[in-house]
Amino acid sequence: MKKSLITLTLGGLGIGITEFVMMGLLPDISRDLHITIPEAGHLISAYALGVVIGAPLLVMLAGSYPPKKILMALMLMFSIFNAFSAFAPDYISLFAARLLAGLPHGAFFGVGSVVASRIADKGKEAQSVSLMFAGLTIANLIGVPFGTYIGHHYSWRYTFVIIVLVGIITLLSLKFWMPNLPATKNRDLKKELGFFKLPEAWLIIFMIAIGTGGLFAWFSYIAPLLTDVSGFGEQSITYILALAGFGMLVGNFIGGKLADRFSPSKASMALLLVMTLCLVILHYVSVNQTMSLIMTFITGAAAFALVAPIQILMINTAKGSEMIAGAVSQASFNIGNALGAFFGGLPLIAGYDYTSPVWVGALMALIGAGIAWVFILKQRNPALSVSTAS
Repeated sequence: MKKSLITLTLGGLGIGITEFVMMGLLPDISRDLHITIPEAGHLISAYALGVVIGAPLLVMLAGSYPPKKILMALMLMFSIFNAFSAFAPDYISLFAARLLAGLPHGAFFGVGSVVASRIADKGKEAQSVSLMFAGLTIANLIGVPFGTYIGHHYSWRYTFVIIVLVGIITLLSLKFWMPNLPATKNRDLKKELGFFKLPEAWLIIFMIAIGTGGLFAWFSYIAPLLTDVSGFGEQSITYILALAGFGMLVGNFIGGKLADRFSPSKASMALLLVMTLCLVILHYVSVNQTMSLIMTFITGAAAFALVAPIQILMINTAKGSEMIAGAVSQASFNIGNALGAFFGGLPLIAGYDYTSPVWVGALMALIGAGIAWVFILKQRNPALSVSTAS
C-alpha cells in the first residue's frame, strides 16, 4: 500500500471512531453530565449536523488551496475540536464541541476521495478510495469497541484523548507522506456549484440518503434486536458489533473491486438490492443466534460495499466539481443516518417489536435501488441525461 493512502486510512480511522463511539458512550456521558439518555443522544445528532454544514462549506472555502494543505487543515480542526470534547465541562459545551468536530468530516472524505483517485494506479481508482474508507471499517472493528471499553472502565473523556492522538498521528503522516498535488487553477466557484443543477446529482444524493438509510434503520437498533430477539447477553454486544465491523471491512474492499470492474451505478444498484435481501432475511432469522451472527456479518459487508462505488459515481458525475461532490456525498450519508434512525424508530413507537426497523431498512434500501435504476436509465438515454457519468 502507498504511504500516501495510509494517511487517508488513518484519517478515516479517527473520523470513524469519533462518529460511531458515541453510541456506546451515551450511558457514561449521561451519568457524568447528569443528563438523560435522549439528551445524550442529541450529541450524535449534533455531530451529524456538523457534517452536513461543514462538508460543502469547507470545500468551497478551501478548494483553491493544494489538497495536502486542505487535508492537514481539516485534520488540525478535527484534533482541536475533539480535544474540546474531552475537556467539555457541561452538556452545552459538549454539544457545541461535537457539532464543531463534525465540520471537517465530509470535507476530509470529499477532498480525500479526489486525492485517492488521482494518486491511484490506472484502473484502480475505486480500490484506492476504498482504502481511505477502510479507516471507517477498522474503526468499527477495533476503534469503537476499544473506545467503548475505555469509556466504560475509566472515563469517556479518555476515549476522546485517544481520538485526538489518532488525529495528531494522521496530521504528521499527511505532512511527511502525502505528495504535493497541485491546487485547482482558475477555479470557478459558480461553475462548480452548477453541479447542483444536474438532475443526476440529485438522484445520487437521494440514492445515498434513502438507500444507505436502510443500513442505519437496522444498525441504530441492533443492540435491542440482539438482546431482546436473538437472546444474546448485553456483554456480548461489543463482540457482535466487532463482527459487524469486520463484515464492513471485508465489504469495503469488495465494493472497491466491483466499482473498478463494473459501472459504479450498476454496482450501486446491485449492492442496494443485496442489502434489501439481507435485511429481509435478518427479519426472519434473528430468533436464531447462529443465523443472526452470520447475517450481521453479511449485512455489514453488503452495506459498506456500497461506499466506494457511490463515492466514485458521485465524483465521475461531477466533472470539475469533484471535491464539492465528494463532500456532499458524505453529508448525504449522514442524512441517511438521521433518516434511518428516525424512520426505523417509528414502528417501535407504534408498539411493534425490534425486528420492525429491519423492514423499514429493507424498504429504504429498495427505494435506493429504484433511484439507482432511474439513474442508469438516464445514462442510457442521452436525451434525458445531462452528464455522461459512468
